[in-house]
Order: sequence, then structure tokens, then C-alpha cells
Amino acid sequence: MDGNAAADGGEPPYDPMKDPTRKPQRSNDPGWNYGYWSEPPNQDLVVCALFGKITSGGIKRHKKHLAGVGGDAIGCPKATTQLRREMRAYLEQNRRIKGVVDVDDDQEVVEVSSVGANIASKRPSSGTTAKQNKKAFIINMQGKKKSVTAAANSSKPIVAMLRRTPEDLADERDSGCSQSTMESSTKTQEERHYVSMQWALFFYECGIPFNAASSRQFEVAIEATCQYGSGYKPPSAHELREPLLNDCVKETGLSRRQHEAAWKKYGCTLMSDGWSDKRGRHLINFLVNSPEGTFFLESVDASSVCHDGDMIANLLEKRILVVGKENVVQVITDNGANYKKAGHLLMERMPTLYWSPCACHCLDLMLEDIGKLKAFKKPIAGARRVTTFIYRHGRLLSLMRKATGGDLVRPAATRFATAILTLRSLVKNKAALRSLFTSDEWVGNKLAKTQVGLNVQEIILSTEWWSAIEDCLRASTALLRVLRVADGDEKPAMREIKALMIYAKERINLGFPRQNKQQLLKKILAIVDKRWENQMDHPLYGAALFLNPGKFFPIVSRNDDALVGELRSCFNDVLAKMVPDANVQKKDGSIICAL
Repeated sequence: MDGNAAADGGEPPYDPMKDPTRKPQRSNDPGWNYGYWSEPPNQDLVVCALFGKITSGGIKRHKKHLAGVGGDAIGCPKATTQLRREMRAYLEQNRRIKGVVDVDDDQEVVEVSSVGANIASKRPSSGTTAKQNKKAFIINMQGKKKSVTAAANSSKPIVAMLRRTPEDLADERDSGCSQSTMESSTKTQEERHYVSMQWALFFYECGIPFNAASSRQFEVAIEATCQYGSGYKPPSAHELREPLLNDCVKETGLSRRQHEAAWKKYGCTLMSDGWSDKRGRHLINFLVNSPEGTFFLESVDASSVCHDGDMIANLLEKRILVVGKENVVQVITDNGANYKKAGHLLMERMPTLYWSPCACHCLDLMLEDIGKLKAFKKPIAGARRVTTFIYRHGRLLSLMRKATGGDLVRPAATRFATAILTLRSLVKNKAALRSLFTSDEWVGNKLAKTQVGLNVQEIILSTEWWSAIEDCLRASTALLRVLRVADGDEKPAMREIKALMIYAKERINLGFPRQNKQQLLKKILAIVDKRWENQMDHPLYGAALFLNPGKFFPIVSRNDDALVGELRSCFNDVLAKMVPDANVQKKDGSIICAL
């Protein structure tokens, strides 16, 4: 009927590709030749004109769909080889200039910032990725009209406004992307040495810890002083004690408002951490985490009260009300029985809230349980005996460092993770250690004639001991990687944890292919499954993986329907718990399915 009407001179059938409201009119982006907006004015959903697939994330992710790259979008099955090549070239070109010009493909606005500002946005702050708010220039492009406006009115000269901030320069230097300025290039090594000597004397005279030199704020302060120029008068003791301290408190207040805005926009996690100080007081710290970073809320002295589930639940509830009941998505605490009871009490009082035990603590307990297995307990004790013996005797320690080029003990986030890293260090330096304990220096040392020395030598030269240590590493290294991500500050960990646990179990399986190790493998996997199911198997981990396209689409591509269904079920459970309105649930679920 429609075709006849068109043939007879009637209106042609509707073509969304020709509808001016379904794509930007002044964009030269090649992605719009093969797509259009699904529901204008919503610019996040783009329909593929070739395949009909609706992609979220705007035109950039649609181009990844056409190019078949990126890992966070399924490739278009109807895209030709030439089209895929064209889109990949365009994406690669944009990737190269992204550090200088941040182009938003969906908008007719281009934001220009310095390379330093882009690097600064990747720096961790207060535990997670920082949100550095810098003054920038914005070029608003509307047709042929271009206007350049400053981000903030300022009476500074134009040179000062264009100059990068000390924070930017410090971040750029730390990233390894900085370039020497003309002024610094003309300075000699003697001149730099003189300045460094003055700072060294300041550290020594005032008893300042050496690791303070690694502080980002130390770099920023020096750079700010350099930008001020010669003649800067440092702050007095009074200024540091009162006016400057008050100004810093105000800055912290401004920072809190930025965090509060993120809590309302994205939701947040309330975390509690109990510890005891040197005076025997039991203190509980409360922190709030969001995409803006981790913010210290307050610390409570709980020395005089009984730490039962009811008390802890009441403490947490008060802080939830301070942050905003509607803003708190989950509460994370220790794994103790009293905290577990408090978590369940809170979930009963607040039906939309989740309680989760600390993932790092759970993973450390998992590693500790593996270390208690009969096959590993004695070898780990032997490793402890070896390192203790070496580090107790200065001359032997010096010989070991000379032979290995470093230390054996490697500190880590948790106690048992430290033990695993030390085992890895021992295996790495196996040849050097065996050579040391058969060398003339060892034979001529009086320690070689003691019973303890003979026992340590026997351990080092034991092939069976080294084999057991290697088995222990096969069982724990993959879990250590999960622990490192869970304890890391660079990026949100929840979306990665479940995928990494799946990968860890696969690696453990591959590490014990021999038939005579199958019983040991079963015991290891039983420990992992028990700890995961009893403490960490929360729907939030599955929902976070379901919403993480970089990890979820590889699962879809390998046709793991059972896991895909499990993750979808986790997402549905979280949606039903956090969004009581059935109509909103249906709408949000439909949007996610369309992606």
C-alpha cells in the first residue's frame, strides 16, 4: 500500500536517516552516515542503520560497534571490511589528539584544556581517581559563531591565566610526560644540587620523614613557589597555626560540597574501619566513597561501649542519615560476626540498602585458609624460618643482598599477601640463594656450623620444598591479583571483582593439570568457593559486572549463557531492591536490555 502511494507520487516512506531531528546537522563525524538517534532529544542512544542495533554511549560507542573494536560494544555483522577500516582509522586519529583536545561527538561544543589538566584527572585523590577542577577556556561553536570565554572572571594578566597550575605540572611530572622548559634547561647540575642541599638540610634539621618528599603536595608547593618568583616570604608559625589553617578548613568544606553533589548524583558507599591507638582506645573511622573519591566523615571513640550488632548498627544508621538515606547504596564493614549482624539489621531497617563485608579482608582469609592446607603449611613455615634467619644476621643479610640484588621480604596490603609475595621473591631468587648457601663465604661462616644454619641450608637445597612453594604460588597468585585490584585506588573495583574471581579459578585449575594434584586442587577450590559464597557472593558484584561492557561482552561473545543469565538475574535483583516502583523497574530494565 505504502509502496504504491510512493509510486503514484504520494509521500515516500519515513526514513529516519533523512530526518533532521535524528542527528546533528553540522557534524562531520562519519559515524552519522550509518546511524541516528533512537529517541531524540536523548543523544545517548544511537541506532545502527545497517543492523538496527541500539547502542548506548553516544556516537563514539556506535563507531566502535561499526569498527568492531573496543571490547565494550558488539561488532556490526553487516559492516563491510572497508567500513570497519574507515571507522578504526577515525577512532585512532581521535585517540591521538585526545590528550590535547577533548571532542564530544554528540555536541557542538569543544572543550580545550592543557595536557597537564588531562593527566591530573587521572591522579588518585583521597583513595580513588581525583576530580581536579581547573580553570579552562571553552570554545563554544554554534554554526560559524565562535566565542572564547574564560572559565572564571579574573584580574590576572593573560600570561598568568594561560600558565599551567602547579597541580597540573606536578601531575605531568609524575606521569613521565613532562618536558623540560627553556629556563630549567639552562640550569646546571651544580645549581640544582645547591637547591637540593638546602631542602635536605631543612628535612634533617626539622626531623621531617623522608617519605614526605614523595608527597604530591610537596611538589605542588615547590612549583607554586617557583611560579611566584624570587622574594617569596614563607608563612610564619602564627600564619600556619591560625589563618592558613582556617583557610584550609574552608577548602575542605568546599571539597565536601563537591563530594556531596557526587553522592546525590551517583550514590555512595559508607565504609567503617575499626582500630586501636597506642593509648588503647578503640576508634571507628567512617568514610564515604563515590566516583568523586573517598571522603573522611568522622572518627568515633567507642572504647566505653559494648561492640555488639545493635550498637554498631545504630552508629552506622546515624552516619547514613548524615550522608542521606537516599544516597547510600551500600555499607561496607569488617567481616566479624557483630558487623555481620549489624549489616542485616540495617538492611531490615532500610530495604533499599546493601551490606557487604570487606572484600580485602575476605580475600586475605581465603589466602590464609589455603596457606593452612597440609601441603603448604610446612613449606610456608620453612620460608618464614629462612627469611627470619637471614634478616637476623647482618653479614649474611649483606651476602644475600649482594647475591640477589635486593630484599626477599615484600610488604603488601595484608599479612598473608606479604607472605605470598615473599614466596614469589624466594622462587625468583632460587638460583642465587642456592648458590649462596653452597658458596665459600657461607661455608667459612660460623653460622654454617650451627644447628639453625644447617636446617636453613637443608631447606634451601631441598627440591621438594621448592616444588611445594611453587604449588602454593599456583594456588594463590591469581587470588593475590584480585586482592590487589580490590585494595587499589586507581579505579572502581566492584565492577572487576566477580570477573577476576572467575578468571582466578580458571588459572588455579590450569595450574594443577597433573592427576596426582587433583585432590589438592579440590581442597583449594573448596576454600575459594566457601569464602566467596558465604561472604562475597552479593548481587551487587554480579550487577556491576553486568553493567561493565568491557568485561561483560567477552562473556557474551564466548556464549557462556549460564553466566550471562546469572549476571542478568543479579542485575534484576538489585534493580528490584533499589527501585521499588515496578513501572520504573520495567522502564530501566528495558533500556538496559536494549543496550
